[in-house]
Amino acid sequence: MPTTAARLIKKYKRGNTLPHIVTRLAQLINDEDSTLRDFEEIISLDPALVGRLLTLVNSSYYGLVHKVDSVSRAIALLGMKNLHNIAVTDALKGMFRSKKCNATFSHDRLWIHCAATGICSKMVAERIFSINGDDAYLAGILHDIGLIVEWQEAEKKFLEVYNQLQPDGPSIIELEQEYIGTDHCEIGYLLAGEWQMSESLCEAIRDHHSKNESTTPESLTGILQMSEYILSQLDFTLKKNIPVSLSDTLAHYIKENLDEYQVLVEDLPEEIERVRNLYGN
Repeated sequence: MPTTAARLIKKYKRGNTLPHIVTRLAQLINDEDSTLRDFEEIISLDPALVGRLLTLVNSSYYGLVHKVDSVSRAIALLGMKNLHNIAVTDALKGMFRSKKCNATFSHDRLWIHCAATGICSKMVAERIFSINGDDAYLAGILHDIGLIVEWQEAEKKFLEVYNQLQPDGPSIIELEQEYIGTDHCEIGYLLAGEWQMSESLCEAIRDHHSKNESTTPESLTGILQMSEYILSQLDFTLKKNIPVSLSDTLAHYIKENLDEYQVLVEDLPEEIERVRNLYGN
């Protein structure tokens, strides 16, 4: 018998086509024989994504002297995994456009929270641990994708959860289980799997609210949890004044490397503003 999470995803998919392009790009990235031409053919099927791609590569962030006006050149400059991240970001942003606003819940705030978590996770991976930040970015931007499914397919119950969320009250996971019968971590884990994300990325989405002392700082889960904590200090949260706590292991790591994290935090607002400008928020 399907779980509540699986049923919500199935219901969501009836009215919302999950972008084929995202899955196809993941397949190409995992295929050693794929070529630049393969990527170009997939991207060219989505005019909106082409526009976003060219806008990004020609932005001041990349500081190119000559304007790029071809998809193949843009892909060559950005790289395959970065291209996949842009496609996922575009797909996620599209998920926010298909639902009306609500008086209490701000889907714009959720979008910026997701985008900011992606940006912060990438920065933590690259600046603190000197590792490639592409997977960390994906884990960050997709970590709350389950909330979008709940909002779109179980709106009344989702809003009950949202309205009950208080600084000293039950956790969002506890409230979701009570009102919805599942939680956004489980939904996100299943959905990321359908999008052919790596198992470690899927597990980070599943575990991002789990305080486990065995979670290492450099793991995707650790990076994601620390990023959410950092962003809570800057009020880039799902709802105002909802604190984010860390395991003693992760809290100690941040304290031990506080200078590096402080420099990262100083640069975060500018990076988030760049994404706001690119996506019109």
